[in-house]
Amino acid sequence: MSPIRVLASELIDQIAAGEVIERPASVVKELVENSLDAGARRIEIDVQQGGIGLVRVRDDGSGVPAHELPLALARHATSKIASLDDLQSVMTLGFRGEALPSIASVSRFRLASRTEGSDHGVELLAEGGTVMPPRPSPQPRGTTVEVRDLFFNVPARRKFVRSDATEIGHIARLTERLALSRADVAFRLRHADRLLLDAPAEPGASAEERVRAVLGDEFLTNAIPVEHSAGAISLRGWIGLPTAARAQADEQFWFVNGRSVRDRLLMNAVRLAYRDVLYHGRFPAYVLYLDLDPRGVDVNAHPSKLEVRFRDSRPVHDFVMHTLERILAATKPDASARPPVAAHPAGVEYPREQALLGLAGHAAPPAAPGLWKLAAEQLAVRETDAACGVLALRGLGTDLPGSGSPAQPTPLGTAVGQIHGVYIVAQSHEGLVLVDMHAAHERVLYERLKAQSAAAGIPSQHLLQPLVLDVKPHELDALLERRAEWERAGFEIDAFGPSQVAVRRVPALAVGRDIAQLVRSVLVDLDLGASAHHLDEAADRFLGTLACRTAIRAHRRLTLPEMDALLRQMETTDRTNQCNHGRPTWTRLTLPELDQLFLRGR
Repeated sequence: MSPIRVLASELIDQIAAGEVIERPASVVKELVENSLDAGARRIEIDVQQGGIGLVRVRDDGSGVPAHELPLALARHATSKIASLDDLQSVMTLGFRGEALPSIASVSRFRLASRTEGSDHGVELLAEGGTVMPPRPSPQPRGTTVEVRDLFFNVPARRKFVRSDATEIGHIARLTERLALSRADVAFRLRHADRLLLDAPAEPGASAEERVRAVLGDEFLTNAIPVEHSAGAISLRGWIGLPTAARAQADEQFWFVNGRSVRDRLLMNAVRLAYRDVLYHGRFPAYVLYLDLDPRGVDVNAHPSKLEVRFRDSRPVHDFVMHTLERILAATKPDASARPPVAAHPAGVEYPREQALLGLAGHAAPPAAPGLWKLAAEQLAVRETDAACGVLALRGLGTDLPGSGSPAQPTPLGTAVGQIHGVYIVAQSHEGLVLVDMHAAHERVLYERLKAQSAAAGIPSQHLLQPLVLDVKPHELDALLERRAEWERAGFEIDAFGPSQVAVRRVPALAVGRDIAQLVRSVLVDLDLGASAHHLDEAADRFLGTLACRTAIRAHRRLTLPEMDALLRQMETTDRTNQCNHGRPTWTRLTLPELDQLFLRGR
């Protein structure tokens, strides 16, 4: 066995580089964070060959004094902390004193800087960790760092670097995060001769303008502002509408005290807030800024400082979750709000049956009021089969209003008919409203069931005679395992032999329906969705499935009073912009959009 020895300084730096410098994007992160800590107001990043050939970061910060320049490449040398107390309340992005020596140990490195009032700048060169003496250099106020031939002396590490396109993609996404963290700092990213990001910082520029510059108008158009404080903790930013969710988690940005982080606790809090409104397999988009006492968060949890650790994590998690949950609960029809299905939903994917009419155009003179009277007269509404529809809506425990226009304008207006037994057509003050009646009723039922379950329990009714159903043995076992969930939902179910089940009590909303079919459908849905449902709580999954199976089905003909009853319920029920599965429930075509369709006013 070899004797114990002290490692050479160059080897120690290269080992540290393995933790801190994972890829070229890590170099950009460390250098830009140093620039921000130095008070820079303009940062330019130039990259070649995906960052392997060159990473150059220029800033107009305070600079490094000439006599301190050699210390910048010394291990664990930093100007940002001096004691344990400083570490426990650190607000700077960097503080470990590892980044520059680690980068210099695996590259051909140049550091040039000039402070305010200095006659000239000073530069320092290093190659593979070997540092040359400092020398004068023409340099404007601020600092320039050049990193060339990254990992040239560590071929084993260089093998793990991906293609130029992959590496520049990581750098671009990182620069977006950094730009979103500081709206008061101008960022510019170039790869070879291509300008990839230009985010200027005009005097008085707002965080909203920075978000628009980085993520585009579409993000803000489909987002809800967030602003809430409780004591020393505050949350601000934007969360995307549930119907603007994405196929991947590529627009999720968390900032804690100005630091970009990827924290599982915070990401889980967002996921739980969206659990009732998000379509399965989709990811919400958000830009969120959490500010709290720096002593309540440990930023020294990981060498790359991408992860943080909260000293009291449960209150932070609950604060974020409940704040967003309350905001998302208000996603219901509102005359001043955008509908969940935009008139022209660019970049948003919907199932084919949700791809409703959509037009985008310039404003035109409003249509004549007589248009709506004519439309109502031309839409034939069958009054047959009304009993089933009344029963379905009375399951909500709500009196059915009479037909006719409400006394005051309402967001969803007044029903005038149905289309193909699937969509309700309504006239509102703003124009034409289309409602997916099954999706809307499903959400209304689900919210009512949740409220009843949390309060006195879901109303139920005993059957005069038990209903005996034949089931498969494994289905019976699964049913008995979930007996408590069935009972909370208003059912009373017992085994009636090795392959039979007896239903003795059912929820009041299920009275008059095909109980056997309902029980079988819920049993199958729960079995299929047990491992992949968007709702985490078993009770919520059960109530969501029950609501889906008892809601009005397609091709059920409703009377106008029944349609109006559903519209009024939608307007007063939380989260009714989406069904239980996260799909949109309604959309609106304004009068100018309808005028555009028919070229009125041209």
